[in-house]
Order: sequence, then structure tokens, then C-alpha cells
Amino acid sequence: MIKRIAFALLATASIPAILHAPAAHAATAPAPAEMIQMDHLSVQVIGKGSPVILIPGLSSPRAVWDGVAPELAKTHTVYLVQVNGFGGDAPGANLGEGLLPAMVAELHKLVAERKLAGAAVVGHSMGGLLTLMLAKAHPGDVGKALIVDAMPFVGSAFFPGSTVESVKPQAEAMRAQMAGLYGKPLPEAVGQAIARQNAAKPESQAQVAAWMTKADMRVSAQTMFEDLQTDLRPDLKAIAAPITVLVPWLAARGGEAPTLDLYKREYAGAPRVNLKGVADSGHFIMLDQPEAFRAALTAFLAG
Repeated sequence: MIKRIAFALLATASIPAILHAPAAHAATAPAPAEMIQMDHLSVQVIGKGSPVILIPGLSSPRAVWDGVAPELAKTHTVYLVQVNGFGGDAPGANLGEGLLPAMVAELHKLVAERKLAGAAVVGHSMGGLLTLMLAKAHPGDVGKALIVDAMPFVGSAFFPGSTVESVKPQAEAMRAQMAGLYGKPLPEAVGQAIARQNAAKPESQAQVAAWMTKADMRVSAQTMFEDLQTDLRPDLKAIAAPITVLVPWLAARGGEAPTLDLYKREYAGAPRVNLKGVADSGHFIMLDQPEAFRAALTAFLAG
């Protein structure tokens, strides 16, 4: 059971306490942030300049970007997205079905109303899938995409050669398990197993284990199910925006070459894709390798 729940929650988030803004800026009071509340998402707006949209992953709060957002806000208007039901927030309209398409629709509404067409969009895990979905559905919305350890079909990471149809029974069972955790304390052994799957460093794992409990497990269950039932590989050819994919790898989990080979196969249909390996990192690159993540994000925005 622990193994199955750990797989279901592989992209469960954490707040990166090790990624705070540099101490030199700690005493400066930030400007009041604007909050945009929608049915499925909320968006915190900070800074001023060219737009950057940051989308966290499954069960993740917007604070997953705390290590980079304050610095970004000096030169960019930063839109920090969070799924309703994550980070301790109320679920809003996220207790039904069709959540991922509804989130894409609200992202498009944000872009249209704020005139953000062509924005740089950064998505981690499920947030990466949402970024690809947005670029496919509304080509003008995404000027360029930084995908942080996400695949166009996540089932390939766990069941090589699988399809949406073949993985559906497992996805349904995991959805039921996850939803069944709602309103109950998460078993410590489960939290630790999930943390080990998500992060490599002990301090990163501690953050994962601590913050995953803030997510409404009903929302996590449904979004996880929909993630596993979405295969964008046939649609990649229609995404004109350049895509950069950050791929973490660990020697203990196969090493660099096999990991990059898997991602190359999954993104083979994308006309403009660039894969960048990040050594000695688990799924949460911004936790395990914060300096490498900052460098990659800086290069992406400058490119």
C-alpha cells in the first residue's frame, strides 16, 4: 500500500525552506502582493517587468518557488499560481472532474485579461503538463516554456510502454486510495516513503514530508488521476513555443544517460525542445540543487 500511495503522490510538493531569498534582502519589506482568486486557481502577483508565470506541481503550494520568486520580482511581474485545495487553501470548484482542462481555461483567462500573451511559463511536474496543455490549446499564450521534470505522459515514467488505457485501472485505484486519506493524518511511513521518492537530500525530504499534508487529498487524487489519463505526445508537434526541459538524475536511479534517453523519446515529437540534465537531484530540483535551478531559470529567461 505504501508503495502504491508513494507512486500516486510522486509529485507531492514541499515548501523549500532552504531556498529563501538572500539574507541581504531579508530586512526589506516586500510590496503588498495582489491576489487573483478564481474557481480552480489562485494567482499571487508580485514585482514589475516582463511577465513570468510559475505553476507548481501536484499538491504543491506556490511557495515552492520561494527560492527564486523574490529575485525574479525585481525585473519581472511574477504570477505565482496555486491550485485551489493545495497549500492549505479551500478546494473551491476542485471537487469535481475535468480539473486540468478547467485550470488551463483559467490560465488562458489570466493571460487574456492581463495581456500576458507570449509570457515565459515555468511549470514543475503537473504544472509542466499544464504548461504544455496551455501551449497546445492557446499557442499565443506561451512565448517559451521551462518544464521542470515533467513528461507529456507521466505513465511512461512508471510503466514503460504503457498507454492511457492500460494505466487506467492503476490510476483509478490510486485515486481511491488518495481520496480515502482525506481528513485523516497521513501515516508517517507513507510520508517518508513519498519524501524519498521526491527528493534526494535529507533536508529536502523533510520539507516534502512536512508540506504534503497541507493539500486536500480529494483534489490531489483527482488531479493525479487526470494527469495519468493525459497523453500529450501526439500533440507536441503542434507546440511552436520553444521548450526547455530540466531532467534530474541520480546515479542510484540509473544515471544520466538512461534518464535523458527516456525524456528524449517522450519529447521526440516536439519541434523545438532542449533537454538539460541536472545531476544529483530528485524530482524537486529547486530543493535538491537550488543553485543549478536558479542558473537554469536565469538562462531560460535570458535566452
